[in-house]
Amino acid sequence: MIDEITEDSEVRMGKSIESLRVDLGKVRTGRAHPSLLDHVMVDYYGSEVPLKQVANVNTEDARTLTITPWEKPMVQAIEKAILKSDLGLNPSSAGTVIRLPMPPLTEERRRDLVRLVKAEGEGAKVAVRNIRRDANNDFKDLIKEKEISEDDERRAHDVIQKLTDKYVAEVDKLLEAKEAELMEV
Repeated sequence: MIDEITEDSEVRMGKSIESLRVDLGKVRTGRAHPSLLDHVMVDYYGSEVPLKQVANVNTEDARTLTITPWEKPMVQAIEKAILKSDLGLNPSSAGTVIRLPMPPLTEERRRDLVRLVKAEGEGAKVAVRNIRRDANNDFKDLIKEKEISEDDERRAHDVIQKLTDKYVAEVDKLLEAKEAELMEV
């Protein structure tokens, strides 16, 4: 029973970290990376689909993305979707290829992005701690039902705390890397 709760907690903590990675990947650093457009949805004949399902996205250089639609009529739809997204980018098309230049970030914008990243990280830490709390409550319930001893509960608390510490350290490591990437000129 304790092992099941511990495994479930570890899986859920891992999902929290993965969610943070995805969220941090959406934060623009001034460098061109195809994953910046992962959440952009394009109107494809009446239904919303991810951009990568209707076009090929590549990096031309450090500050430019190129988008090559698989169908010529999709050029305008892709441009419209990028303009509508919250990225603040201006696409320019040349025939069937759309170029997306990344404007350099100002110092003030970099600091704002660092604040945003720290808030995302704090949210991930809270999620990990909530998972710890849930597991500890489950252990208390098991004691009330006399399914485990208090010694078992204490050992289980220690295991969950070590897991929590491990995942909080992982969050800190991700945040540190993203901050360094953002502040790099």
